This record gives sequence, C-alpha cells and structure tokens, in this order.
Amino acid sequence: MGKDKRRRTKAVRAGIGTDPAYGSVMPPLYLSSTFQIDGLDKRGSYEYSRTRNPTRDELANALADLEGGIGCAVTASGMAALTLILHLLGPDDLLLAPYDMYGRSYWLLRALAEKKHFRLEFIDCYDDGALDAAFAQGPKMVLIESPSNPVMRIADIATIAKRAKECGALTVVDNTFLSPILQNPFKLGADIVFHSTTKFINGHSDVVGGAVIVKDDEHLLADLHLWNNSLGTIGAPFDAYMTLRGLRTLEVRVHRGEENARAIAEFLDEHDKAGRVYYPGLPGDEGHAIAKKQQEGFGAMLSFELQGDIDAFLANLTMFSLAQSLGGTESLINHPASMTHVAMGAEARAKAGVSDNLLRLSVGIEHIDDLLADLETALKAA
Repeated sequence: MGKDKRRRTKAVRAGIGTDPAYGSVMPPLYLSSTFQIDGLDKRGSYEYSRTRNPTRDELANALADLEGGIGCAVTASGMAALTLILHLLGPDDLLLAPYDMYGRSYWLLRALAEKKHFRLEFIDCYDDGALDAAFAQGPKMVLIESPSNPVMRIADIATIAKRAKECGALTVVDNTFLSPILQNPFKLGADIVFHSTTKFINGHSDVVGGAVIVKDDEHLLADLHLWNNSLGTIGAPFDAYMTLRGLRTLEVRVHRGEENARAIAEFLDEHDKAGRVYYPGLPGDEGHAIAKKQQEGFGAMLSFELQGDIDAFLANLTMFSLAQSLGGTESLINHPASMTHVAMGAEARAKAGVSDNLLRLSVGIEHIDDLLADLETALKAA
C-alpha cells in the first residue's frame, strides 16, 4: 500500500511497530531530556530533547504523512505554531491576514506588527477587489483561515495560493477546523499548513499542542526546526504521545461530529429562536459552493445568532458545556465576543461579524437525538 494508504489507515497505523528496542506494538514514550553520546565521533540522532525527541518525531512524521508534506515541527500549542511561522518574516516583509480570524491570532499579529517584527495588513480575502489591492503590495506571506473562526467564511484557497505564488509569497493555511481528513491545503497550493493539535487532531480535550507542516521545501523546514529549537516552542514528549494516541480515532470522530453538526445546522436554520446560522454545509450558505469544491466535508463547527436571552439559553443546556476550545469528543458551546475573540477589541469584532448574540458550537459525537433535545429545551427557555 505504501504512499497510497488512505488517511484513515495512516492515522490509525501511525507509529505502529516502530519500537527498535523491544518490538512493542505501540511506540514507546521517551521522557528523557538528554541522551547518552558514545563518543565525539559517534554522535547519534538524539542528544537533547529540545532539539529532537523520538516520541515527538513519531507525531511529526504522522502529521506530515497525513497532510502530504515532507516534515513537521511539533509545538507546545497552536499559538506556538503560529509564532514559529511568523519568525520566517523580517521587519520589511508584508503579511496579509484575514480580518475575521481567531481572536488570539489577530491579537498576536497586530501586537508583533506594532513592534515592527513585520508589516501587516488585515484583508477581506473573500473579495476579489480587496485581493487585487493586497497582492499589488508584494506580500511575503499570506495567511488563510478557512473556515474562519467563528463565522465560518470560506476562502478560495487555490485561487489565493495561485496569486501568492505569482508574486513569490508563501501561502500558510490554518487547517485546525477541518483537519487533514476533510481538507488538504497542499493539494490546493499551500506551502505551509498549521494546526492547533489541541483540537480535532488530539480530540479529547486533555492536551495542548500545535504543529507546522511544510509541503516540499527542505530549506523552509530546516528554518522552522531551527526556530522551534531556538525559541523553545517545541512540544513536550508526553503531549506528543497523547496526541498520537488521540490521532488514531481522528477519522471516525471527525465524520461523526460532522454528521451531528449537519443535523444541528438544519434544525437551527428552521428554528424561530435562531437567527442566521453559519455552516458551509447548508446549501444557502454563501461559502457552500467553494467549500464543496475544496473540502471533503463541512466539519463539526458551526455558529448561530440567538434571538433570545443568552443567559437563559446557556443555563438550560446540559449536553453542551460552556467552555473555550473545540474539537473534542464532547459538545461545547462558546460565546466568542466575551471568550475566544475578546482580545480583538469591539471594533474589529463588529467588522468580523462577531456579534454579542453569536454562539459557536463544537459538535461532539454524542447521540444526535440527545443533542437536539438539549438545544430545543434551551431555545424554549431563551
């Protein structure tokens, strides 16, 4: 089967049978911070765990294989992954980024640009005219978040990547919301893909981590490894071990969550207490056509505008936990304006469409009838 293995098989078989010492089926956990060197002329692959660690390498290899890249830098969080990528830029380099991206990413980009780490322009990557004006400035890097967090806008990755390549810019895609199971940005022209592995890749809400995968540029990969080592943004071995464990069920979790999310989106779309529903899987969604073209599914994330009392609604939920984060087996609900996107500031939130009555759902793998009943009860109370 080799390279032709399906992604489901790759995820399940990641690291299986690679133990060089005792032949354990599951790859061992190497917690050692340092490794014995037999002699100055007999240096091995591993010396110090900040630089390289066997367990972290197992996860890196698995993620690179899943995304179809040549290598991966595993980081301590999704924000560490983004921080690592930004260190590829210099003070005179222009970064283009979506105006409606994840709130903490938005804050980081703006803060580093104010410190002159790079030049920055937040753009409307869904508008051809805005893209024309942005690319005319000669960017060094273009950052794409599709679907966007939390209003689920869909950027045309292939078109943007083509334009970026024409002007010599790198295309970087945050693939956290869909995972390699539902979207493969490298096939659409991206140069770098990154994840908060905290989310769907680990999938059990018990590990914080991130990853940066490179498509085919060895020099770029070497730079990222150098920065990861030097900044100390590397992921811990135990976290890598747990993430690799979670990865094995990625495909079944993602598809079950997507199945549930589609049913919930259709339910909310017809409910008088729900205003606009943001889910690209709905035929009437403005991003539906592009999502259908570039994705292999619509994912387990959706948002909607509540037409009622938010406090009463939240108080009557029992199956959706009010919490940060997403992508776990359990269903979560989030109020972006006061939680994940508060760091953007009110003006930026308003422009991005993050209203005070917007709620984001991370749909888990519970039975759909229980989830729908829970939402119906809470909507009646709102």
